[in-house]
Amino acid sequence: MFGVLEVPLWLWGAFAATVVVSLAVDLLSHRTAHVIGFKEAAAWSGLWVSLALIFGGVVFLVLGTTAGTEYTTAWLLEKSLSVDNLFVFAVIFAYFKVPRAYQHRVLFFGVIGALVFRGIFLSLGVAVVSRFTAVLFAFAAVLFYSTYKLLKEEQDSFDPGKSFAVRLLRKIIPVRDEYAGAKFFVREAGKRVATPLLAVVAAIEAADLIFAVDSVPAVLAVSDDAFIVYTSNAFAILGLRALYFMLAGLLDRFHYLNKGLAIILAFIGVKLILQASHKLISPSIPEIPSPISLAVIVLVLTGSVVLSLRRPAPKGDLEHADEQRDASEATDQVEARNAPPVMDDPETPPTGSRDQDGEDPPRSD
Repeated sequence: MFGVLEVPLWLWGAFAATVVVSLAVDLLSHRTAHVIGFKEAAAWSGLWVSLALIFGGVVFLVLGTTAGTEYTTAWLLEKSLSVDNLFVFAVIFAYFKVPRAYQHRVLFFGVIGALVFRGIFLSLGVAVVSRFTAVLFAFAAVLFYSTYKLLKEEQDSFDPGKSFAVRLLRKIIPVRDEYAGAKFFVREAGKRVATPLLAVVAAIEAADLIFAVDSVPAVLAVSDDAFIVYTSNAFAILGLRALYFMLAGLLDRFHYLNKGLAIILAFIGVKLILQASHKLISPSIPEIPSPISLAVIVLVLTGSVVLSLRRPAPKGDLEHADEQRDASEATDQVEARNAPPVMDDPETPPTGSRDQDGEDPPRSD
């Protein structure tokens, strides 16, 4: 609606079909709850990256070099900013004590919600920027503030249990304390109640809304075309689940990534200021071309990872992270040994199955 490129309708259709088919294949491949290991996560991550790059190649061929470069830059930018999301995922899963076998299901529905909300925010952002260029200065201020928090390690703490989405959910429907396999709802005493798994999805969505405050202004600095900004964001979001499972337990090793992200956000903030000044003050004020933005993002990310590996975090911090991960894995193993087998879609409770008090167990929807 608000795009500046003449995007063929079939290209929008190809994008939508790719996303729908990919999500369907992903859901069918994980219809049985299980713990996702590194190899499986790496394979899926490679698939999502390949799809994003192939689509980028199509954008290059159909819409031209400029559009292709903007798409690639926006996708890589969103991919790098999503690293913070991974840390928050870990916090949410630890807070709600989510069994590892059910974490993919939570992130799957979290991704669907993120695709919807990002579409809304990006459409509004493109519309506002196209009408009020001066808003880019406000976006730049947001990015500079985020840079300050990253450099000073003063990021706002995220309490999953107190997030607006979780509190709203508890007002709408009762939430039981125990999980019921991979189910979001069960019936207790004839009433429909939510399981903690639904609260986790709500917390994931709330976290994405918080991160949209940074990512939306950042991606709008790369392009003001609705097709470019949304498709790049969508492909970056689709790969978040696999990236989380692949890097789970290794995030603390990349301790310089936050510094790298701070540099990237500051650079994008400068890009926004120059872009707005070029349009509002004088055409003689230079803008930063997309190829340079892409090169800066690649160099900073690569440098952050390499520096993290060459200069490891203090041993005490890594040992603490390892202890937490080992404790989580041990808990999962105990739960797996003590719990009965869980099917994703049981129609009715097993015949004669009763709890310790002799009552029928809750019926799953």
